[in-house]
Amino acid sequence: MARASSFLLLMFLFSAALLAQQDEEEPLPPPRHGGAAKIGGAIGFTTSYLFLDLDAFNQVFGNASAAQFGTKGMVLYGGQGYGYVMIVPNLRIGYLNMGGTRKSLSLEGNTRRYVDLSVGFSGASFDYVIPVVPRLDLSLGILVGGGGVDITMSRDEGFAKTWDKVWADFGDPAAASAEYSRKLSGRFFVYQPSLNIEFALLRWLGFRAGASYLGMAGSSWQIDERYELVGVPDNISGKGWMINGGVFVGTFLF
Repeated sequence: MARASSFLLLMFLFSAALLAQQDEEEPLPPPRHGGAAKIGGAIGFTTSYLFLDLDAFNQVFGNASAAQFGTKGMVLYGGQGYGYVMIVPNLRIGYLNMGGTRKSLSLEGNTRRYVDLSVGFSGASFDYVIPVVPRLDLSLGILVGGGGVDITMSRDEGFAKTWDKVWADFGDPAAASAEYSRKLSGRFFVYQPSLNIEFALLRWLGFRAGASYLGMAGSSWQIDERYELVGVPDNISGKGWMINGGVFVGTFLF
């Protein structure tokens, strides 16, 4: 999925560059007055690199004979839409949703252990935009919403899986010791202050780059989305610094 999204993004940027060359002869709109408030809105594709602290996860995985993730962070993908409100000049309100996953696999004889670690969040975004020069803006923002961390683990002995055997194992208490599957889900209150630079390449196409901090608080954990899970260490979460990027289509006046 990540490779497909990256390919689509490259194709989109290539097409935008061609359109920009074709529009070189198109006259630009009159310059905006310095005191004029921004209007309109946009929707687009967003991506971030989350500097996730994996030390706590790696310690747990290592103690359980699962493969560790190392120190590499996590790439998140998502989308955002926003619109400017006319009550407060240059203030826009929107909605952002992002998520990403890292996977690990360990082999010990015939035993395979899989662990999928997912981080996701969504919420309302509030940004105040400061025009710097024509086409270039600085945005200060905050996102408030909810998010979570999912840890999906499974273990099997490498045997072929058949319909009849799966249901036979489900009814056999002894089979649970050979194969195992669990999902641990943590839900958090999420806040994300951000600082971004935004550039309008065309009147309908803009780009974003910046940094933010993903904060998580007030955790609540479950097993298999059914049973309460207690005793989870406080350092098991998806919080961390982020580098952000995005491509948007909409209304960009300059």
